[in-house]
Amino acid sequence: MERVTHHGRDTAYRVSDRGGDGPTVCFVHGSGGSKDVWKAQARLSDRFPVVALDLSGHGDSDDVDVPAGPKALDAYADDAVAVAEATDATVLCGNSLGGAVALWVAVERDLALDGLALAGTGAKLAVAEPLRNALATDFDRAIELLHEPDRLFHDAPPEYVELSRAGMRECGRAVTERDFRTCHDFDVRDRLGEIAVPSLAVVGEHDALTPVGYHDYLADRIDACERATIEGAAHLAMLERPVAFNAALAGFCSRISPEA
Repeated sequence: MERVTHHGRDTAYRVSDRGGDGPTVCFVHGSGGSKDVWKAQARLSDRFPVVALDLSGHGDSDDVDVPAGPKALDAYADDAVAVAEATDATVLCGNSLGGAVALWVAVERDLALDGLALAGTGAKLAVAEPLRNALATDFDRAIELLHEPDRLFHDAPPEYVELSRAGMRECGRAVTERDFRTCHDFDVRDRLGEIAVPSLAVVGEHDALTPVGYHDYLADRIDACERATIEGAAHLAMLERPVAFNAALAGFCSRISPEA
């Protein structure tokens, strides 16, 4: 595990590099998650270097004292930019909240990018009121809501579901609520035309949290944006169907960088 110091805090990240010639891809996890959600993507490191970070307050990274909403999103964007710059990553791949972070970096920061992979995310990420209420008052109930069928998973092995629940509990209620409330405030629908790099919108076919239509919207409004569907998966397609997810991502990277 590596660390980069920025804005008075340390952000942790993991690098996997088995000599791939393609662009370095920096993976950004979603709400209540950590870099561990991207473990299966390390298999791609013979094609291109893989970097997965912990956002502030998650995993092994220091936390940051900011409220949910734009300030938290800015702090998370700082984390992603710091790690991308430290590792020469030129492709951001974000899931859910991580996709919002990637989009925010693309429209608000001057980080040099070759591509964006937007996985299980959207230009607007409204969070249903029952989940918002549960996050504020009953964290166990919130975790159960997220693990109902076709939310985080469609048909994952039970051990994956238990690991996901445990990871969210380890992240804790306060940070997880901050994440989801930040998602709820997020809206860049009127700024997608500013994105000038090739993009991939990739979604699990059963994803009820960020449905296929969210990704159609991204593909329609971002120039040079492809869309891919991962069959048999829901929101965490990179965990539930890693072979198909990795193939979609590797294909995208090979198209934007023939050496990949």
